Amino acid sequence: MQENTNFDAPDASKELAELTESATGLGHEIVDIVGFLQDLDNRCKSQLTLLQGVQNNTAGLARASESTVAAVDRMVLAADDAIEQVRTSTSLIAESGQSSQSLAEWVRSVHSETEIVEKLLHAVRNSNALITDIASQVHILAINAKIEAARAGQAGKGFSIVADSVKDLSGKTTDAAETITETVAELSEWMSRLHRGAQETVTQAETVLTRSGQTDRALAEIEAGMSRLRDDAHALSQDAARSKEAMDHTGNAVDDIAESIAAVAKGVDEANKRCENLIDTSEGILQHAVALGGSGEDGAMITLVQDLAGQISMAFDAAVRSGHITIEQLFNQSYQPIAGSNPEQVLAPFTRLTDRLLPPIQEPVLDHDSRIVFCAAVDTNGYLPTHNKKFSHPQGPDPVWNAANCRNRRIFDDRVGLKAGQNEKPFLLQVYRRDMGGGVFAMMKDLSAPIHVQGRHWGGLRLAYKI
Repeated sequence: MQENTNFDAPDASKELAELTESATGLGHEIVDIVGFLQDLDNRCKSQLTLLQGVQNNTAGLARASESTVAAVDRMVLAADDAIEQVRTSTSLIAESGQSSQSLAEWVRSVHSETEIVEKLLHAVRNSNALITDIASQVHILAINAKIEAARAGQAGKGFSIVADSVKDLSGKTTDAAETITETVAELSEWMSRLHRGAQETVTQAETVLTRSGQTDRALAEIEAGMSRLRDDAHALSQDAARSKEAMDHTGNAVDDIAESIAAVAKGVDEANKRCENLIDTSEGILQHAVALGGSGEDGAMITLVQDLAGQISMAFDAAVRSGHITIEQLFNQSYQPIAGSNPEQVLAPFTRLTDRLLPPIQEPVLDHDSRIVFCAAVDTNGYLPTHNKKFSHPQGPDPVWNAANCRNRRIFDDRVGLKAGQNEKPFLLQVYRRDMGGGVFAMMKDLSAPIHVQGRHWGGLRLAYKI
């Protein structure tokens, strides 16, 4: 007996409803996971960007550290050379000080000797005066002897010769005494100058000796300071070397972290792509389940969005036929940015037409069901020219507020927006996270139906409602 595999209609409807609900739940979970993965991917990319900056800074610090080490090494060599030069200079100045001291002592002795010499010269002058006086008296005596010899006649002739010799000797003695006197006078004057110079030199030598002691102390302090500088330079060299080693380790660690995060980012990106494929699959399951009759709670919404899309198609067709716009203008996707808008808003050749035609069709839908968040038409590029009034406020200075409240005239070329605009099937049901701005997301269903004008696909009508 063959097993009966047929299902009763109520059972089939129930199964389709459960399948639809399961597909919706699956889509919800996958979209939630994709949202998490996208956030994680963004954080990974942000961290990679930051790490790139850290790597660049670390590399710069490493180069600076290497330069510092080289500079400190040069400073150490300079300090070593400087301390040696200071020591050499100290030794030379010490020797010079000793020589200056010896010279000062010699000058003192010269000063003392000049006083003795002046005394001796004074004695010579006194003795020479006596000699001159004696020579004068001898000269007078010789003259008197000459006179007496002349009176004696022939008998005094020999005595006369002696008197002449004595007179001559007396003259020579007088001349010699005068010469000695002149010489002693010059020597005395020279010794006086030497004495005065010696006195001045002694005073200067004493100053030199006093300053020499101060110089010795200053040089000792300089040598001690240079020794400390050299020791500090050696210590700094060791610290710089340790710093460079730590910087090298830090750079390697940063590189490892960057490589690890890059690998994670790659894995997250791959997982994100796979989840997007799962979203497509879950949406396909949901689409087929609804098409088989498992529309469940979405059935009324599907009928609504298809009806509204049809109304927009007819309104566009009527505008073309009446001459309010040409078919070329309606399908012209040349977007002109609106200066100063943030986020950027753009205008298309058909924007003015949609601003006039779409609000009467789109606005009443918001009162149809409390779950409905928005109803808006997009072209095949995801451009949304005319939004609901509550999302079409004039932009202000805050981009975050603008992103949530000024959503008209913007291009939503994300996955959901593009698929809604490019779908040509009777309807498309998607589950997604709607970016409300400021990091706020809302889980939504996006139901869309295509808009055709004169047989050409213009875009789609998006009907978004809360899950």
